[in-house]
Amino acid sequence: MINRVVLLIWLGLSCFGLSAQELDESQYRLGSGDVIKISVFGEDDLSIETRLSQTGKINYPFLGDIQVVSLTVSELETFIYDGLKGDYLISPSVSVSVVEYRPFFIDGEVKKPGGYPYQPGLSIDKAAALAGGYTERASKSKITVVREVGEERVTIAGKSTDTVRPGDIITIQQSFF
Repeated sequence: MINRVVLLIWLGLSCFGLSAQELDESQYRLGSGDVIKISVFGEDDLSIETRLSQTGKINYPFLGDIQVVSLTVSELETFIYDGLKGDYLISPSVSVSVVEYRPFFIDGEVKKPGGYPYQPGLSIDKAAALAGGYTERASKSKITVVREVGEERVTIAGKSTDTVRPGDIITIQQSFF
């Protein structure tokens, strides 16, 4: 019974991405605020760089409006490849990359709360350092993270060593002693 509970807790934390591993780019879902670059080899008129808006759509040549938020980079590449293949190009070489991730936000007991550019490998401690460091009243054990998981926003307890994800909202609580 205890092993089953430990497994369920581990699975739950894995789903929320609280492991110390870096962001797995193959599983990363695009979101509003990300800047992406779409390149089609030999076709400059089909290569664009754009920031994803709140609507989550981009207007792409020959394909029109495409809903890209919640897609992985690989899924978007496949969608564009399939759309261009045949009618327009015989075998397009499509590449999609994230040029700039959406920012994360940190508030509470840090010296300069606000939004900051995401960087791969960023921990909550490093995020606090970007925000000017912890205040003298900060509690490193009382941290909450609001994170998008699928279509939902969930609030989870965090640790100072946890990995930050793009779009996270981190709150550092006050210590009472």
